[in-house]
Amino acid sequence: MEGRSAIGIGIGLGLSIGVAIGVATDDLALWLSLGIAIGAGMGVAFDQQAARKRKQGDNSGGDGGAAPLGGSDSSGRDKSFDTSDGSDGGGGDGGGGGGD
Repeated sequence: MEGRSAIGIGIGLGLSIGVAIGVATDDLALWLSLGIAIGAGMGVAFDQQAARKRKQGDNSGGDGGAAPLGGSDSSGRDKSFDTSDGSDGGGGDGGGGGGD
């Protein structure tokens, strides 16, 4: 499923299971909506798992060629998905932790 999202498959599975439970319990509206929500969550989890496997496959060995699209910074983080501003999240009240 290279390049495709698994959210649709997850929604389809959740919808099927939700309809079956809803008919069995005579509460179709509740289980239909729960099935869709749970299925969408499963689809997102499938997508993240597939992305993690692809990333591990990209980082295993190789000849040390060019960095993937987006590159990485000196800490090795993939900049194409990094939306942080580099701060440690510390607030004005001294929270947020940090170094030593």
